[in-house]
Amino acid sequence: MTSANLTREETAARSAAVSVDTIRVELDLTSAPDPAQTGFATASTLDFSATTAETWLDFLGEEVVSVEVNGAPRPVEWDGARIRLTGLAERNTVRVVARAAYSRSGEGMHRFVDPVDGETYLYTQYEPADSRRVMACFEQPDMKARYAFEVTAPAGWHVLSNQRAVSTTTDGGAQHVAFAPTLPISSYITAVAAGPYHRVDGAWGEVELGVLCRASLAPHLDADEILEITRQGLDFFTEAFASPYPWGAYDQVFVPEYNLGAMENPGLVTFTEAYVFRGAATTAQREGRANTILHEMAHMWFGDLVTMRWWDDLWLKESFADYMGTHAAAAVTRFRDAWVTFADRRKAWAYQQDQLPTTHPVVADIPDLEAAKLNFDGITYAKGASVLKQLVAFVGEDAFFRGARTYFAAHAFGNTTLDDLLVELEAASGRDVRAWSRAWLETTGMSTISVERGETPVVVQTDPRPHRLRIGRYGLAEGALRRLGAVDIDIVDARTAVPLADADLLLPNDGDLTYAKVRLDARSVAATEEALSTIEDPLARGLVWSALWNATRDGELAATRYIGIVRRHAPAEGNVALLSGAVANAAYAVGHYVADRERAAARSGWLDAVWQGMAAAAPGGDAQLAWARALGAAASVDDARADDLRALLDGAAPLPDGLPLDAELRWAWLTALVATGHADEADIDRELARDATATGRTAAVQARAARPSADVRATAWASAWGDTTLTNDHLTATITGFRAGARRDLAAPFDDDYFARIATTWSHRSIEIAQRLVRGLFPQRDDLAAVDGWLAAHADAPGALRRLVVEQRDHLARDLRVRARQPELS
Repeated sequence: MTSANLTREETAARSAAVSVDTIRVELDLTSAPDPAQTGFATASTLDFSATTAETWLDFLGEEVVSVEVNGAPRPVEWDGARIRLTGLAERNTVRVVARAAYSRSGEGMHRFVDPVDGETYLYTQYEPADSRRVMACFEQPDMKARYAFEVTAPAGWHVLSNQRAVSTTTDGGAQHVAFAPTLPISSYITAVAAGPYHRVDGAWGEVELGVLCRASLAPHLDADEILEITRQGLDFFTEAFASPYPWGAYDQVFVPEYNLGAMENPGLVTFTEAYVFRGAATTAQREGRANTILHEMAHMWFGDLVTMRWWDDLWLKESFADYMGTHAAAAVTRFRDAWVTFADRRKAWAYQQDQLPTTHPVVADIPDLEAAKLNFDGITYAKGASVLKQLVAFVGEDAFFRGARTYFAAHAFGNTTLDDLLVELEAASGRDVRAWSRAWLETTGMSTISVERGETPVVVQTDPRPHRLRIGRYGLAEGALRRLGAVDIDIVDARTAVPLADADLLLPNDGDLTYAKVRLDARSVAATEEALSTIEDPLARGLVWSALWNATRDGELAATRYIGIVRRHAPAEGNVALLSGAVANAAYAVGHYVADRERAAARSGWLDAVWQGMAAAAPGGDAQLAWARALGAAASVDDARADDLRALLDGAAPLPDGLPLDAELRWAWLTALVATGHADEADIDRELARDATATGRTAAVQARAARPSADVRATAWASAWGDTTLTNDHLTATITGFRAGARRDLAAPFDDDYFARIATTWSHRSIEIAQRLVRGLFPQRDDLAAVDGWLAAHADAPGALRRLVVEQRDHLARDLRVRARQPELS
């Protein structure tokens, strides 16, 4: 293990011996517009007490220039990750002067040059442990401090941090901005952004609000909707938590080449600028953005005000924020169907993660930072949020929020573990929350729940757990499924008899009250096959869609039958999130689960289905756009509509009425033509001239790598692994282009090289970049021999790397297993 990979044990020992008061950070960013300058000056002054004579600071950068301890210069003892401090007293002031590096990977201080106007933009991203790429610090969540930032940057730029500026002075072409000290926070949620950002101001009472993006994106920034949701969320959370917003102002900045959806830096929340919609956006996309805004806002309390002690309890912030984001969206915004999307999309992420051999409890065992990085996953977010939804039902909503309020009051600006929260929830509710925690937070896996029909129906569950759930009854009449009633039950055992009248569709977990995979019986599947789209309640439809998909990926429902259900009922699906999910799942089934001998026909049939879906959809609506986007994916593996797509792109054929052929859709369709050999580099150049933006350049990188030529794929392969100048976005685009199309023969020659490279890549590249390569370029072979051989030969590989490879192996094994079962399911 390198010294950069901090362990739980050593950080616990450090925080037991060192107590931090204040940290002043000075950054000189005036060099940022000069591409020849790879780094910037950084100085950290830390005031802390210690009961040890020796400890270390964390720093990843280009150089450590000097170290002072209590005014005395000390030799620089830096191994590239840790700065050794010796001769400490009871009270200490340490000053470290260093040079940090500008980032192209989205880690630390990311630097971006806008190709539209040549302007430079900076922002920081740290979670879980990249603040040490910008400043010398104690890089662990339980060593909170009051941070005061002083930033020197080009004059005329917006310069932002967690607090408002208290002074700004200008000297020639530079400005020096000093920010007010923060309240005690962890290093990973400190933040700086600087550049000629476009800013829209707002207010919530006396709290100043700001929404920012790159200047070239300003025409597309719908700040009014963002500010409206922000105010709705602040109203909701301050009342629900009975705790005023604690961080002063509230800026939200949408930044380029971002690795996450968003980050909850108090007072300066950063978002991917994918949420600044350059073209048409569906209701589901806007709902997704609203949910993310509210998720990050919930963190202002869960995570920022009260922070987990170590990454084992990452769920204390992420599970709660995921739950709260959906809860608030459904309660106070126009997106009242937020729980429908959660049931269909977020829980699907959790179900997939929870069936991997690397699944873990919500309260996980995180021995080090590499493990922490990989645990920002479907368990920590979506499963945690799902079981919290059960907890709210178990203790009651009033008791839940009472417990949250006392939790914040007791631990404000401190660090906590699972037990701290359980104490408050038990006191507020009088329920045995610890037993609930043992059943749901401290175990792995999930139950599969079904109804066994008979004279007395039996609810059957695998991997038994306590559930409070509802069985819905739906009758089929005149081609429509109508709700007949429901029975609410508590189950604990593997088999529970339940008084349940017969019905065409019996839907376990109707209302989505628990976290479990649902398996429909044969009669229910037949009923949904006939009339799924006629079910009035979108949540019930979402649960049926989910059940059918889980049966397909488990090899219990024929992939072609699932695709047929999508073809029949998706065109009538009125919820665009459910429509988009079903369409994406059908495309995945075509590529991964259909038997080999049926795949060509399945691709052709699916291409026809999405083409007809686009043509038949209501003009200008969400569904039309969803089908048009699906067309790009379908046309990338089947070229039967290549001439039609070319005609639409060139204007030689009319578009469907109301369809906005924006830049995103043009690139999707063109890349499909490129991947099937019906467009070339000249076509890509022409499209890039039309859309010479950052997004356009990234799309062009992907399209160029997608050309179906052995030489092109070899170049893309070498670039992905070896070109360290690629930005994070361009790396992903290169990987996606390399994997594009239906021709497995173009990637197969590199299978052995993949396994020869990954160990070295893991040790030499940042974890963000390395995991993109390991996941994205995993060979899609027809056997497991190569991956099993690598795992057997690399038993001593870093745990995080082995986890990624094991997960990719499991995805491939599922593909092979499900494909092999198709003949017996047909």
